[in-house]
Amino acid sequence: MFVAKVIGNMVCTHKNDNLKGLKLLIVQPVDDGLKEKGKPLVAIDTIGQSGEGDLVYLAKSRESSLPLNKDLVPSDAGILGIIDYYNVTKRMEEK
Repeated sequence: MFVAKVIGNMVCTHKNDNLKGLKLLIVQPVDDGLKEKGKPLVAIDTIGQSGEGDLVYLAKSRESSLPLNKDLVPSDAGILGIIDYYNVTKRMEEK
């Protein structure tokens, strides 16, 4: 799983039948400090409640579509939840 920020949405007039009725959002992966990391990507909103500006956690590959209970959903990422609180405590590295 990884953390990302929703930065936009995507509207498609033609898409795979298994994607019909699902909201597609553009997300920007972030690091532990919530700074941008990597390139934005399209994710399925499997919970149906995410929106622009939300901090979300996602799964990649096959796991991204498991909450949908459908076979062969073509996706690279799926939003599994909205993050309400986020705290990272850095550990001291041993020397």
